[in-house]
Amino acid sequence: MIKWGIIGCGKVTEVKSGPAFNKVQGSQLVAVMRRNAELARDYASRHNVPRYYDNADSLINDTEVNAVYIATPPDSHAGYAIKVLNAGKPVYIEKPMALNYGECLKINETAERLGLQVFVAYYRRTLPGFLKIKELIEAGEIGKPRFANLQIFNYPSEDEKAGRLPWRVIPEIAGAGHFFDLASHQLDYLDFLFGPVLKVSSLVINQAGNYSAEDFVSANFLFRDNIVGSGLWSFSTSREGNRDYFEVVGEKGIIKTSTFTYEPIVLENSSGRQEFVNERPENIQFYLIEQIVRALSRDAEVVSTGTTAARTSRVMDEVVKEYYRKI
Repeated sequence: MIKWGIIGCGKVTEVKSGPAFNKVQGSQLVAVMRRNAELARDYASRHNVPRYYDNADSLINDTEVNAVYIATPPDSHAGYAIKVLNAGKPVYIEKPMALNYGECLKINETAERLGLQVFVAYYRRTLPGFLKIKELIEAGEIGKPRFANLQIFNYPSEDEKAGRLPWRVIPEIAGAGHFFDLASHQLDYLDFLFGPVLKVSSLVINQAGNYSAEDFVSANFLFRDNIVGSGLWSFSTSREGNRDYFEVVGEKGIIKTSTFTYEPIVLENSSGRQEFVNERPENIQFYLIEQIVRALSRDAEVVSTGTTAARTSRVMDEVVKEYYRKI
């Protein structure tokens, strides 16, 4: 039985991940930690978790806990992950894996030295709809892939405009701005489809002035076989400008969907137009957590590891590096 502890039982754990630890066969959530003891107690009570802590070391050293999920902001991922590994326990980390690529390497080096496993919450690698896209590409339904196009346009929140900044736009906590939070999922998925990025070029600026982090990113990526990825991310548009678009264009067809709104997957080629359901499970991390539990219980593959996730952090660091050299 894999008995989990969660460090940082905040919003992301309420539905996306937390309940899945008790739904997966051979898995149980036995302890949670939050710095606010009352909030930790409330979470434990609502989710039927036996124990709660307001100190991470207490949870890490709980003898019943044999695997730990870190769901705090990125600035604390590396510190907590290395503590968990040094305690002899495998670790599952929210994305992005850490504040930057260098911290990812430190986590992976510690895990390798101790012979332990690291997993990261890039769960699109396990979702049925996103697996369907990979299946269609590998089946040759669009011929050889030529390029992938990503677009995310969002409007700024009232808090951001008023200077009440969420941690996701504070680089010291998030690593960068919303780009790290949202594009990390997309870039990791492109890595899943096409392998590691070979070359990066980018334009990164701040247009609205609501915070110091970037709010506009344009980037291009080169993959093996001369497959190209391109993306536009804007976080200061109007509400009417909101957009979530993802397409893969091949020599013989196109696949279209979205990344976060789970629009139907559309395939268009010489055979016509087909639509496929883009399923969004209630607990969206369920399938990845199920893989992890199988891997920890016996020899099984997990598609999102410290190694794959570090590649995504390397690419994101490369995209924004010139911007952060200037501010």
